[in-house]
Amino acid sequence: MNNRRCDGADRRELIRIGGLSALGLGLANFIGLRRAQADDMGAAKTRKAKSCILIWLDGGPSHLETFDPKPDAAREIRGPLSTIATALPGIRLSECLAETAKRLNDIAIIRSMTSPLGEHNFGTHYMQTGFKPTPSLEYPSFHAVGASVYDRISNLPPNIAIPSFRVGGGRFSGNGFLDRANAPFSVGGDPSKREFQVQDLDLYRGVTLQRLALRNEFVRKLDQFSQLDSGPADSTFEQAFRIVTSSEAKQAFDLSQETPQLRAKYGNRTVGQSCLLARRLVERGVPFVTVNYNGWDTHADLYTRIKEGFSGASKPVGLVPSLDLAFSALIDDLKDRNMLSETLVVVMGEFGRTPKLNAAGGRDHWPRVFSVAMAGGGVVGGQVIGSSDTAGESPKDRPITPGDLVASIYQLLGIDPALELKTADGRPIRISSRESRIISELIG
Repeated sequence: MNNRRCDGADRRELIRIGGLSALGLGLANFIGLRRAQADDMGAAKTRKAKSCILIWLDGGPSHLETFDPKPDAAREIRGPLSTIATALPGIRLSECLAETAKRLNDIAIIRSMTSPLGEHNFGTHYMQTGFKPTPSLEYPSFHAVGASVYDRISNLPPNIAIPSFRVGGGRFSGNGFLDRANAPFSVGGDPSKREFQVQDLDLYRGVTLQRLALRNEFVRKLDQFSQLDSGPADSTFEQAFRIVTSSEAKQAFDLSQETPQLRAKYGNRTVGQSCLLARRLVERGVPFVTVNYNGWDTHADLYTRIKEGFSGASKPVGLVPSLDLAFSALIDDLKDRNMLSETLVVVMGEFGRTPKLNAAGGRDHWPRVFSVAMAGGGVVGGQVIGSSDTAGESPKDRPITPGDLVASIYQLLGIDPALELKTADGRPIRISSRESRIISELIG
């Protein structure tokens, strides 16, 4: 399957800078890497979620082939897939979401998301920050904001991306105006591969734990001396030091500790094993994990890519069946461990796809209406919020913006949507726009 997108971006990894470069450990720039200091946190007292797993469908998933099918529309609109009944009377999903359909009592689907931004980077910025991008400022993603305000309870980074955080064409940093310590840490490897390991987690030849400890102490002393530091030091060097020197942190990434039966339930594709790893990480105190599932820029050959995965597949392993296994297994696994009520799961991409198939048998970018699925973390499941029109072209009722969605995610996470964080030059910036409104139906 070709994962290159129409804007030319492909999956590429982190820039290596020195011995532990994947963790951003260049000594020359460590002094500038400081956690942004917030004003009074003002977190909501009714916090539901302690962690969040974002399943990011990079490239823009078709709402018509996933959460908002149109079985009664003309063939060029409804597309090549049939639909199935769900646990909710009268609600149908794509035929490729058979397992998800059984669990709809735990899931809320928003069918009236709307945005004017149909370009990958812009759409990604808007969906993950709640702000339309501007040339003067890159806003931080909601997971970077959360990482900046939550207390650390683990040796692991507070914001992790699997396999990487190369989203929206690769030009969106995630941390925005916050320091890089809050950016998603990319694991740099594919959890579905037998040889999977976290990129650069082991020490380089010639770098001993003693040498690394001396370097960390040097950084700590400079932190104490530096007038730039206005609070407790948490540079990316110290963050990396915790990972490299902690056997517990290394074990968090060891999927061989899971049973073969559970691994099979998630599916053997990258998204399934990434979701399983995400569960292991939040179970060990990581508050924010992004599973970056790319390949959704389906301008051509939609049927093969969405359902089969490759021509002649005996069993569908395409984008949607793989998502179905991963999402449903994650919900079950979290429930079995009594974690679902405190773990918010969000499934979304940067926009939807056009209401009509194009000449190449695909669908093009369409931000006017699309869908998001959410579960756990205080979300009221068993409901569909809003709707699109009969062609899946525009919101029919209850239009919801990315700003509304992000503000609601903050509310569920116990973070005041009106909180202000400061830029590097001390300018206070709200974490959600003043126009945003909480999606009241979501909040239990």
